[in-house]
Amino acid sequence: MNPFRTLSALWLALAAIGCAREPDLTVYCAHDQVFAEPLIQRYAKEHGLDVRVEFDIEGQKTVGLVTRIIEEQARPRCDVFWNNEAAHSARLAERGLLASYDSPSAKDIPAEFRDPQHRWTGFGARARVLIVNTELADPSKLHGVRDLLDPAFKGKTCMAKPLTGTTLSHAAAWVDELGEAQTLAFLKELQAGGVNFVQSNGQVMRLVSSGEMAYGMTDTDDFNVARMKGSPVAVVYPDQDGDGTLVIPNTVMVLASAPHPEAAKRFVDWVLSKEVEAELARCDAAQIPVRADVPRPAHVRSTADFKTLPVDWAKIGADLERRFELMKGLFVG
Repeated sequence: MNPFRTLSALWLALAAIGCAREPDLTVYCAHDQVFAEPLIQRYAKEHGLDVRVEFDIEGQKTVGLVTRIIEEQARPRCDVFWNNEAAHSARLAERGLLASYDSPSAKDIPAEFRDPQHRWTGFGARARVLIVNTELADPSKLHGVRDLLDPAFKGKTCMAKPLTGTTLSHAAAWVDELGEAQTLAFLKELQAGGVNFVQSNGQVMRLVSSGEMAYGMTDTDDFNVARMKGSPVAVVYPDQDGDGTLVIPNTVMVLASAPHPEAAKRFVDWVLSKEVEAELARCDAAQIPVRADVPRPAHVRSTADFKTLPVDWAKIGADLERRFELMKGLFVG
């Protein structure tokens, strides 16, 4: 073996690594890859950009990328975070990891879906709803979360354990609304009343669709999967005669130390456009537009069509880790 040839090959390899082209923009995305990736690829092609996108794996939805952003804060790689959990977005803002950017595309987005300091902005949302098997229960007789405790359906209702995702956000919103003691008392009442606590919203959807459960609490995107499959299901937006239905928007934000801040801002402007929100409403995820005038299919409601639960995302985000520990005390071990 010629040592000089070997050394030359090594230097060429090192030079190639050193000269590897840095992307024009790096996006971390917690929204489902199957829906977000084609949109982002189209944006990159239309703008002639090299956009690197990194998605969460299903088992670590949102939390994995949030953890990475926190761990990478000394040497940031991410420019833009497209998140699907507003509570975690508020948590990152509380840590000082997000830049303030008031996108012109956000001017008509309602205030309840925007951070007051413009560190994140909400768009296409999911609602926390009851999915009902119409062969087992009458959806017109169901009105709210407490219907999970109907003795006529004891052992036949379900929801995901409030340890991750939108179910943790829901439980955190209950703590904000009711206080810790009352929330814990309610969750214990659900446990004692025969409510089945399962692993995920998707499992809730499958159990109700199959008739193993009569109804349960899930998200509108999971309900839409069952609807498209032709399952005998209906949706109930809960607590319309009370505090309202919890709505959890997608959120987008520029990182405080984004390597490409101007490209990041232009990407945020595009994500928050009505055109993108309309596409998210049309796709199988059936995301709910936060603006009443965004076109949507008939099966997708607008937030203007139903009463929404007021949420202080900043407060929920600041306390999310402690509220997670509170839930673990009930549902782990």
